[in-house]
Amino acid sequence: MLLTAIMLVDVRASEPREIKPEPGLTYTNEKITSEPWSIHVLKIDRSRSDLTFFSAHARDRVLAVSLIADQARAVPREMGRAIAGINGDYYVRDLPPYSGDPRGLQIINGELISAPDTVCVWFDTNANPHLDEVKGHFKITWPDGRETPFGLNQQRLPSMSVLYTPTYGPSTRAAGGGRELILEKDGDGLWLPLQPSQTYRARVRQVQTNGNARLSTNVMVLSLAPQLPANLPELTPGAVLQISTATTPDLKGVKVAIGGGPALVKDGKLFSQKTPPPGTTRDWSQRSKYERNPRSAMGWNATNMYFVVVDGRQPGLSVGMKLAELAEYMAKLGCTEAMNLDGGKSAQLWVSGRIINSPSEGENTVANSLLVVRKP
Repeated sequence: MLLTAIMLVDVRASEPREIKPEPGLTYTNEKITSEPWSIHVLKIDRSRSDLTFFSAHARDRVLAVSLIADQARAVPREMGRAIAGINGDYYVRDLPPYSGDPRGLQIINGELISAPDTVCVWFDTNANPHLDEVKGHFKITWPDGRETPFGLNQQRLPSMSVLYTPTYGPSTRAAGGGRELILEKDGDGLWLPLQPSQTYRARVRQVQTNGNARLSTNVMVLSLAPQLPANLPELTPGAVLQISTATTPDLKGVKVAIGGGPALVKDGKLFSQKTPPPGTTRDWSQRSKYERNPRSAMGWNATNMYFVVVDGRQPGLSVGMKLAELAEYMAKLGCTEAMNLDGGKSAQLWVSGRIINSPSEGENTVANSLLVVRKP
């Protein structure tokens, strides 16, 4: 247990500020002048039964961004008090109507709000973390037995069907026509909040053809783009559908999950590519892996969880890391599993009420975060 006060140096201030330490957490700021690097490491003792993890999203809505501090304050009181956190998954930034939509999986207190896309970290019912490439097998089964895959709480693109829940926002924001089926619960089975690896029965309450259907408390909306195959059934109110949120691996009962990627350490193997392999595209998501940028990551071993943020884009302080360099650092800490998180201006570590690293553009909004919570 940590008993002495921690001195956290605010690189934007002339004097260090002292904060009250939290039992179970240890913070260090390692500075490597040869690069230079400023690396912020929060070690969380996994043996403490009074600590847990919570996946948060801005304003409890998919289409929103906010400060990590605001997400921490919104943790349900019955779960406890957020004492630390790190920014989470990549998300939609440059398309304002859809800003905040996470790229990959997110489960908040058991509610599935975003579908899997790539690797993610999830916690089982015994609070043990797992790093996996989760596959979603989401599908609608129509009354005649035909099946149609669907996306979840995201921008509806041509030839897509998307299921929207009230957590998405006030409406579907689907444009360009098509059909939108307003769905209500059928029978005595499960309904909202939507959960992973479950099956639901839904009755069509209403069919709309003008898009952007309103999302209210107890309904889901299935939005069907006009470019979908013409042989989809013409449903009328009263028709019953089946909704499946199956995943591989099976995430039934999982309460906490957050996306990111790529894996930095997986089964003892490190992400080791320091230069772009032949044929690598020049888009930002690919080339940035091999450039030095601000970085965030999480990892763990049998005894500790680690939140790590590397400052970057500040030549006098820290230039940032390539993904391979970050993987080497996570392994040096002793991590047997580790995942990259959103970096750049999002790379932020929040401890005891404030951001303790030096973000490249100052404290900034993000879509989601992973929080350490002290139970009541």
